Amino acid sequence: MITAAQMRAARALAGIDQRTLAERAGVSLPTIQRMEASGGVVRGVVDTLMKVIQALDEAGVELIGENQASERGGRGVRLKAAMPPEPKAGPE
Repeated sequence: MITAAQMRAARALAGIDQRTLAERAGVSLPTIQRMEASGGVVRGVVDTLMKVIQALDEAGVELIGENQASERGGRGVRLKAAMPPEPKAGPE
């Protein structure tokens, strides 16, 4: 699984914009925009998601899942753990 934050970070690490990722993955720009705007884990057609992951891999970015070791070394994209939500300010 890949989260929207991982996808944005992976794209930034590869030094490509959303349009370039869409072209390399063979998907539409609005699809990439939707995926990156989603909250949490990116949802969508598995084939489309695999195309995006493949394009990022070909750009030299290794996506590292939660509790997964990096097999090739070097830089990757990893979130340490979910941060607890900040308390909302309420009436005092």
